[in-house]
Amino acid sequence: MSRTTLDLWVGVFVAMGIAALFFLAIKVGSVSGSDIQSPYMLTARFDNIGGLKVRAPVKVAGVLVGRVSEIRYDNERFQAEVVFSVDGRYKFPTDTFANILTSGLLGEQYLGLDPGGEEKMLAPGDVIKKTQSAVVLEKLISQFMFSKAAEGDTAPAK
Repeated sequence: MSRTTLDLWVGVFVAMGIAALFFLAIKVGSVSGSDIQSPYMLTARFDNIGGLKVRAPVKVAGVLVGRVSEIRYDNERFQAEVVFSVDGRYKFPTDTFANILTSGLLGEQYLGLDPGGEEKMLAPGDVIKKTQSAVVLEKLISQFMFSKAAEGDTAPAK
């Protein structure tokens, strides 16, 4: 086999390998999914978001349904405003609860939704009114310590 023929075959195999990697990347990233509907945005306001970050997962019953898109501070309400996108396949009632939860004891924080029982569904751009802020571990420990100290102060003197 001549050198140019060998180079041609090597080039063909390299091109096929790159095409296969590109195809695999598209399939794994589910860019070309036919069942994916366009996502819609929802907003929730919290007194404390803890360590919630942009791109954090939004889960319902452990299933990933969306991602946090934006976190901003509302100067009028003095609350954190979390804007998140939800896959269009999923619909939630208007009385849905939004909670900031932690995976594991000290794991990452995510937005958990607990659907309610209303028949009317949230529309794109709606605000979830029922929220529960993040549980801050330091705050729990200090409350426990102060309650124990207060119990010690009220002990009867002998």
